[in-house]
Amino acid sequence: MAADRTTGVSDQTHPSGPGLRPTTGSFVGRDESAFARACDPQVFDWLDHVKAAAGCSQPVRLSGEVATIDRATGRLLASVSTADLPDGEIYKPCGNRRQAVCPSCARTYQRDAYQLVRAGLTGGKGIPASVAGHPAVFVTFTAPSFGPVHTQRTDRHGRSMPCRPRRQAEPCPHGVPARCHRTHADDDPQLGQPLCLDCYDHHAQVVWNHSAPELWRRTTIAVTRHIRARARALGLPWVEQVTGSGKVRRVPPVKLSFGKVAEMQRRGVVHYHAIVRLDGVDTDPSAIVPPPAGLGVDDLTAAIERAAATVAFTTRPHPTMPLGWPVAWGEQTDVRPVNAAGDITDGKVAGYLAKYATKSTEVTGHVSRRLDGEIIDLYANEHGNHPERLIDACWTLGGHRDWQMLRRWAHMLGFGGHFLTKSRRYSVTFRLLRDARIIWRRTETGHEYADDQGDDTTLIVGLLTYAGSGWRTTGDALLANTAAAMARERHETAREEMAAAA
Repeated sequence: MAADRTTGVSDQTHPSGPGLRPTTGSFVGRDESAFARACDPQVFDWLDHVKAAAGCSQPVRLSGEVATIDRATGRLLASVSTADLPDGEIYKPCGNRRQAVCPSCARTYQRDAYQLVRAGLTGGKGIPASVAGHPAVFVTFTAPSFGPVHTQRTDRHGRSMPCRPRRQAEPCPHGVPARCHRTHADDDPQLGQPLCLDCYDHHAQVVWNHSAPELWRRTTIAVTRHIRARARALGLPWVEQVTGSGKVRRVPPVKLSFGKVAEMQRRGVVHYHAIVRLDGVDTDPSAIVPPPAGLGVDDLTAAIERAAATVAFTTRPHPTMPLGWPVAWGEQTDVRPVNAAGDITDGKVAGYLAKYATKSTEVTGHVSRRLDGEIIDLYANEHGNHPERLIDACWTLGGHRDWQMLRRWAHMLGFGGHFLTKSRRYSVTFRLLRDARIIWRRTETGHEYADDQGDDTTLIVGLLTYAGSGWRTTGDALLANTAAAMARERHETAREEMAAAA
């Protein structure tokens, strides 16, 4: 099944068979224009039905039944068949976080990411407000250089400078000049491109992308060790905690909590932006308390800078590199304290991280789903442009049995980690935010379960099967997306009016 990426219209005809009932009010075999749908007497019922997925570029269509069951007795209280609904299907948003794939779902993900990150800095949503007083830093971990690329440079006054203004630089072994006197604009397609594609180490870069999650894990362990060593040097007492089995254990008086986002740069390598917060330890393992006196932002900054400069490891061997590739952070590590009065505020940091949580490899000019042997030749070329060579490096190195994961993540240029992760105690979860949004929508629409039963006494069971992806017609996509855009505009206007009134 294929679909138009622009309109999100599926080219799959609506099936009919066991579990997939014929549609009610279907437009199959009729005029598929937006005008025809708009002239239908039930158009407003249809718009209300698809409201949850109206802005989605590639909604998932489900058919079947939804049953409401009494938890105590198992008795069926009610059953709703999708055959009685408009189009005979339920429309569900695709939930893709990538802005280049689905702007509507990415916008929802971005807002959730913002709330998640900010709650870990200011409190709220189940996180105590006291976290606003915990030492916290905003840190950027960069990747090392794999070859010179076109970039933007500024002087100490913030004025733009030429890219690589070298007068006497010798050309590389391939005859490419090692200088560039241009001042690149933000939309310059040369940004991030190597000066010489043949000199650039594409193999080392995709291996680094693939190893970045492990490098981050080792870095957090090293920072924790440095902080605990500092606590011992200050003579801070350890805390006794009671485990679930009733045993008493002694634990260090301080721990780290963090939330991080991976940013894919134009050269196709990931950087990490993270919020690292210093917490104390209480006799209750689930409590979030301030760190003990004597440990502050300076101690946290020193521990991070030391870990970034010293943590490194070597990957497993590969026939191309028998001794393995060295993996370490780049030379530039930026650590800045987060505070309400300075330039690095909680709102700015949360917005910054949320923005990068919805971006991916499209910044490099490459957008695709997972690749396989049938289509890899469309994207990989060892003599092609920069993204094509990175994908080819993933596919070539991934041919070895110990490096097969590189092929799995070739569409991500080797990076297989999550773009937004957090430690357990840093903040709330995406699931809690989504559940709260579902409850709010049900309250807004006045939805009630059968027999006025609440969530604590009833169970909703969906006996649904996959019917397809994408809007059934171009007209449906146009009407649904237009309705969603108008709703967003009304919401933004209301939000602005409320802010002005406050």
